[in-house]
Amino acid sequence: MTEKNESEKVQKVLAGLGLGSRRQIEAWMTEGRVLINDEVAKLGTRVTSEDKIKVDGHLVRRFSTDKSKKRVLIYHKPEGEICTRSDPQARKTIFENLPPLRNSRWIPVGRLDLNTSGLLLLTTDGELAHRLMHPSFEVEREYAVRVLGEVTASMIKQLKSGVEMDGVQYAFDEVEDAGGTGANHWYKVILREGKNREVRRLWESLGVKVSRLIRVRYGSITLPRLLRPGRSRELDAEEMRVLYQLVEK
Repeated sequence: MTEKNESEKVQKVLAGLGLGSRRQIEAWMTEGRVLINDEVAKLGTRVTSEDKIKVDGHLVRRFSTDKSKKRVLIYHKPEGEICTRSDPQARKTIFENLPPLRNSRWIPVGRLDLNTSGLLLLTTDGELAHRLMHPSFEVEREYAVRVLGEVTASMIKQLKSGVEMDGVQYAFDEVEDAGGTGANHWYKVILREGKNREVRRLWESLGVKVSRLIRVRYGSITLPRLLRPGRSRELDAEEMRVLYQLVEK
């Protein structure tokens, strides 16, 4: 466990609490929004467990930053649930099914939209969540996609070479035929950057309708076959080690 007199940079501590990325927190510091013992924090400021941190005037509740205390959860998200903590339309959220936490909170690693099911990682480590989502770490996301419509070899080539929409380039790193009969056909796709609705938008840009979308892998973690929709389980020590290793620098 971290000793009381050990110090860390304040942006690392706040990122570890899930308050934002280190870059975001550094911007808050330059804007004078972060106080250490009621004095404005400067870039490079280090804190210990004895220091009092405030962001926008609100005291930050601290807890252990020992990596052994970090937790990562696999959740099998069913269709019809959203990934926000509350919803004005009173739709069901993923957080209703997650195990409760004390002095911490579950941070989703990316999101899945209402009609997408499958693997969702959640963690108590804000810095890990940030790194797993950041494009610079190129963490693979794998999806099983069922599409309605004819898909040709030239279309597959275009999906991999890229499609520009609204000035943004979208592309899959891999596209693989996964079989199927009739009008519906399954494909496996892999990408390393999670732009908003990227999988659906890429297929739909070619006039193909996505009838089912399931995320089956995120980095080193694969959706367990026996994990039912709406259920979760925690990563074991070896799974945690491999996941952290993916985003070490």
